[in-house]
Amino acid sequence: MPKGHTSSDAVPGPGTSAVERVRVLLPLGLPGALDYRAVRELGPGPGLRPGAFVRVPLGSRERLGVVWDRDADADGGGFDEARLRDVLEVLDAPPLDAVMRRFIDWVAAYTLAPPGAVLKMAMSVPQALTPEAGVIAYLGVPGWTPPEGFRATPQRHKVLELLAAGPPRTPADIRAETGAGAGVIKGLAAAGALAVHRLAAGSPFAAPDADRPGPALTPAQAAAAAKLRDSVRAEAFSVTLLDGVTGSGKTEVYFEAIAETLRRGRQALVLLPEIALSAQWLERFEARFGCAPALWHSELGAARRRRTWRAVAEDRAPVVVGARSALFLPFAALGLIVIDEEHDGSYKQEDGVFYSARDMAVVRGQLGALPVVLASATPSLETVVNVARDRYTALHLPERIGGATLPEVDLVDLRAAPPPAGRWLSPPLAAALAETLDAGQQALLFLNRRGYAPLTLCRACGHRLECPNCSAWLVEHRAAGRLSCHHCGYALRPPESCPDCQAEASFAACGPGVERIAEEVSALFPEARQCIMASDTVAGPQSFGDIVAAVVSGAVDILIGTQIIAKGYHFPLLTLVGVVDADLGLSGGDLRASEHTHQLLTQVAGRAGRAELPGRVLVQTYMPEHPVMAALASGDRAAFVAAEMAERKAAHMPPFGRLAAVIISGPREGEVDATARALGRARPEGPGLEVLGPAPAALALLRGRHRRRFLVKGARDRRLQPILRDWLARVRPGKAVRVQVDVDPVSFL
Repeated sequence: MPKGHTSSDAVPGPGTSAVERVRVLLPLGLPGALDYRAVRELGPGPGLRPGAFVRVPLGSRERLGVVWDRDADADGGGFDEARLRDVLEVLDAPPLDAVMRRFIDWVAAYTLAPPGAVLKMAMSVPQALTPEAGVIAYLGVPGWTPPEGFRATPQRHKVLELLAAGPPRTPADIRAETGAGAGVIKGLAAAGALAVHRLAAGSPFAAPDADRPGPALTPAQAAAAAKLRDSVRAEAFSVTLLDGVTGSGKTEVYFEAIAETLRRGRQALVLLPEIALSAQWLERFEARFGCAPALWHSELGAARRRRTWRAVAEDRAPVVVGARSALFLPFAALGLIVIDEEHDGSYKQEDGVFYSARDMAVVRGQLGALPVVLASATPSLETVVNVARDRYTALHLPERIGGATLPEVDLVDLRAAPPPAGRWLSPPLAAALAETLDAGQQALLFLNRRGYAPLTLCRACGHRLECPNCSAWLVEHRAAGRLSCHHCGYALRPPESCPDCQAEASFAACGPGVERIAEEVSALFPEARQCIMASDTVAGPQSFGDIVAAVVSGAVDILIGTQIIAKGYHFPLLTLVGVVDADLGLSGGDLRASEHTHQLLTQVAGRAGRAELPGRVLVQTYMPEHPVMAALASGDRAAFVAAEMAERKAAHMPPFGRLAAVIISGPREGEVDATARALGRARPEGPGLEVLGPAPAALALLRGRHRRRFLVKGARDRRLQPILRDWLARVRPGKAVRVQVDVDPVSFL
């Protein structure tokens, strides 16, 4: 094939002997696209142009893939065209557009993941690549003559009379108008009296009303909304940080940007960190736009996922709200991306392809020339620095709406006011709970630890119950009667005797989880109505929504929960927030520990006093002098951020330097160590580059795989990807050993 010939050139028609070579990217962990042959146009799809979804042979199996763009130097001479296998079929699906293909290539190059692994996220619903069959309907057959033995019952006569003049009707419509059962309809169809028609599937999503009146905006909200509308009208890439205190109405502001996007006939994508917990957000959306948006998250059933994927690709889903994976949906006309709670760690995927949905959303916006909005009351340090460097624009909402004020935050020094023996709530917090309940108001107790107790040990010999598959202790879940590993799911019933010393009834629960706090609350306030809100105690989005509704209605007095209660909920009657263990997130050596703890506690504190009633926050800590605690008490976020930035800058850590983790794992420890040693000997060197390790990971055993880690640290102006790619190519890992790269790591486990 001549140099420069691309897969976008005309495909030879029937009767032409020339051969077209096309590249097809498969959703597999292969190093790149594969070459196939096309000698004719295949229908009924868009043809063999880049972006077309196709079915091709691979070995003895058939696979679905996408015709990919051809690199400028992909057509070398001397290749035997006869060895190419034919494309089997072009599927009847909207093609993957050029922006999405470039995005997939960009994500793969940045994360060092195989392009096919990234494509797999965009092809997450293979069933959607064929159109829906449509709805079955029936129409009378003109001139039909009853066969011999046909019995003309009154119900059959009603159906024939109804369908004689058309239009086609569904079985449900026929039953509603005639009272005929399904057997009557099927019998008439079998006798040839009715012809089957398939009605085209309509849009599964109603069109939001962009001009439906929303709530009155404050002057600050109105000014911010006007700026966002301008960015949408510009139809150009921009990133705007919507920085507002908790309860300042950020959602209503970016709803105005969504409305402007809809007016311009474009689609909007909103990412939420925990889509399953978004009941209140969805209610607010429906109140503003008159209908629900399209949802995208892991709890959706297969049929709903198929309809949604197809509707997004065909521009029949005007607004999509979803978890991080929604970023890889094949939007036909994307015009706006909103990342709510942009600081949240849930946006980082740490399995398969390691990527940050927040950062990749910015890339998606740049490639597609569209605006991106980042919303948060506690922006990430990376975002703050990008604002300072004038890469992002910032809009500020400094006050709560509706006259509400920010809550007063008091630190409870547990060294001076310790809880009674065997308890976890200090006297000041217990007294504040009593006052709140006496006033008929609600309280929230926050502890970011699921279950009853994080550790169970034998009083006789000190043996600790641990997971056989992970370097982790088993967590007691007393309500469920089991001990569980929160990393791999391993579980067992509490043993009657110690497996080490055989002592009976010798196990003791150490430390508190939310279940243990609930037990203490029941002892202190037996009349109080309480509820636990944690990811393992509530099953699915509907259950979360029911709990939120119960709290809003006043049916719950004390809400006890983990970090999932810090996701933007509005509880008008909630006036007290108690943080049981504020120090919990400050351990473990994570470079972002202080930042994440400050963000989480600020968000939790922001649940108090969001309506007319003033709020109060009590934070239990053994380190009241810690900068995080001082910032919470003073409300001086700027001072904390400045100090944190100075520390990071001095250490050349992100966002003032670059980091990448290399994780080596496998079922046999010896093979893992051998690969780690080989990588250690081949480690790259150079100015502005430091490679630390290998060292056992914090979780040295995870899901039965032994793990070792390198940490690669580079100067801000060093691109780590070429260095990492060259380094890893020089070492052949053990047969069962997997080497993964996490660029811009968030977790260091």
